[in-house]
Amino acid sequence: MNSTASRRKISVSADGRGLVSHAGGLLLVQTLRVTGLDKALSQRLERWRPSRAIHDPAKIVTDLALTLALGGDCLADIAMLRSQSELYGPVASDPTVSRLIDRLAADPARALTAIRAARATARQRAWHLAGPHAPGADGQPLIVDLDATIVISHSDKQHAAPTWKKSYGFHPMTAFADHGPGSGGEPLALMLRAGNAGSNTAADHIEATRLALAQLPRAQRRNVLIRTDSGGGTREFLAWLTRPGRWLKYSIGFTITDDIGQAILKLPATAWTPAYDADRQVRPGAWVAELTGLLELTGWPKGMRVIARKERPHPGAQLRFTDLDGHRFTCFVTGTPGGQLADLELRHRRRARAEDRIRTAKDTGLRNLPLHDFTQNQIWLEIVTLACELTAWMQMLALHGTDARRYEPKRLRLRLLTVAGRLVHGGRHLHLRIPTRWPWASQIITALARLHALPTPP
Repeated sequence: MNSTASRRKISVSADGRGLVSHAGGLLLVQTLRVTGLDKALSQRLERWRPSRAIHDPAKIVTDLALTLALGGDCLADIAMLRSQSELYGPVASDPTVSRLIDRLAADPARALTAIRAARATARQRAWHLAGPHAPGADGQPLIVDLDATIVISHSDKQHAAPTWKKSYGFHPMTAFADHGPGSGGEPLALMLRAGNAGSNTAADHIEATRLALAQLPRAQRRNVLIRTDSGGGTREFLAWLTRPGRWLKYSIGFTITDDIGQAILKLPATAWTPAYDADRQVRPGAWVAELTGLLELTGWPKGMRVIARKERPHPGAQLRFTDLDGHRFTCFVTGTPGGQLADLELRHRRRARAEDRIRTAKDTGLRNLPLHDFTQNQIWLEIVTLACELTAWMQMLALHGTDARRYEPKRLRLRLLTVAGRLVHGGRHLHLRIPTRWPWASQIITALARLHALPTPP
């Protein structure tokens, strides 16, 4: 057994030159360039640039997004980039950053519209560059997951309120594009709401869906599946989704009512077919069945199917009042006319990946809304969205075919983004050297080579 007492004493001084931390952030900087997000934002935010201003508002916004992607959670954390200007360029001072947020928050409708338009432009280019690795490239429906989440507030911020979970804060609605099981996803919309906003408010589901669809390339808007939990199972939302000309598919959780409970009891044992697990293998103790023909669905969309799942609860699980015959029941509705029930139920159950996307967003700035005014925090949420998108696009463009495409922020930062390096000048070029013995050095080099090989927009 080696003793730590034998280690030599290490002295520390702050006189190193050419050294940088978070050198892996160069992956995000290069992603920013090849997707054209920096130029798109610069054009859209020009009206918020004061005369004789030194810093472009777009540069400040993207610097904040880089800060969050690297682990920051407040405006002041931008100092991490300011101390490494050779890697990240000139970075605005804290007062300049705060003044820009105030200017954007003074006209939130226009500011949010401008940022969202730039995001949509960059997304179209990122997905085009990704080719077969882009969402929906396989011809299958592009899945958009809607879900709400709680963001705790520890101070009395504007529109913070008690939530349905007896906590205090905000209740934003989120929309994520699912990249599939071999990768992660990216946010299409983060819509800030007061803490007392409802979970099944149809107007909020409709608005979040509108914002999400506006972010998608036009060619893919006719092959979209909207997926959410029972909070979206309202007549108004389903009627909006199925309105002629929308071309939207859906798979939405449904509350088990008395009528559904009675229909479940009427089903013969032969109506239940085995359910699948995540690997599409038969799952013991779980079954699915269709209830559509046993229910009165007047007033609901034409062609809506109601599908139930029953399973044996795991040992120690507490049954709910709606659970019957010692089994746990869930229900969802879909407009998909064909397909095996087990496949449709598995597709719906994969909605749980939205929880992973929300956790990723909370690790990238969503966990903390640092500003007081509601409009300021709306701008903050849009910056969080940019940070999550930059990370997702970097993984899609540079890390495809590797396990790193599935990394969540904590592992991504530990292995790739926070590596230290040394900047070396020579031959009119700036060269970044990272430690030879860093376990993931080759992965960083390969990822950067892939990004450098992509064309930058004119």
